[in-house]
Amino acid sequence: MFAPEEETEAGLPIWPAFGDMMACLFGMFVLFFTWSVVLEAGTAAELKDERTRAAEERAVAEAERAVQRAERERLAALEQALAGPLAEGRISLEGGRIGIRGSVLFDLSSSDLEPDGASVLADVAAPLAVYLRAHDAMIMVSGFTDDKPRRSETADRDNWQLSAERALTVVRALIAAGVPPDSIFGAGFGETHPVSPNDSDEGRARNRRVEIAPVPRMAFAAPGAAK
Repeated sequence: MFAPEEETEAGLPIWPAFGDMMACLFGMFVLFFTWSVVLEAGTAAELKDERTRAAEERAVAEAERAVQRAERERLAALEQALAGPLAEGRISLEGGRIGIRGSVLFDLSSSDLEPDGASVLADVAAPLAVYLRAHDAMIMVSGFTDDKPRRSETADRDNWQLSAERALTVVRALIAAGVPPDSIFGAGFGETHPVSPNDSDEGRARNRRVEIAPVPRMAFAAPGAAK
């Protein structure tokens, strides 16, 4: 004979209720297990993203440091090349730009090179040529004036014209002293970009200047090359 099924106080079997409870517990287990897997996957993805971002930031920082080191080395090489003229106070060097007072190079409203100016350019031409060969660079010669109108008999010969003429005069002098013709170019900026207020003779004298700056060599297409 079989033993009678266990019953609750109400006389109902206990197994169906137990089965429902186990099914509920299993469902909760599956839910928590799924939640833990998703959370772990999300955490792993976040950690991976953080590591990727950190690696990218390190790479950018290292690239910036490399550029800064290269720039410091370039400026140090330029300063060393121009040590003689710099020690004599005939030129200035700031931020890689060689500055020469306009009064050293030219008379007022003139683009004819003065003897002292020709001597200064001859002194800087040789070290500049050496520097250009070592760094595969070019030279940009920039002419600047003060804000006073140019004393000229023709109205079209203004400060823009004067600054361009002076820049080209310096370009020709440097080429004649040994700078390769394909490694130099000039531009005139007139009275724009002053380095001092034009409210005194000293300030205007500082603004009348020529700057010589090494720049990265630009790649130009050869004449007749296919485009």
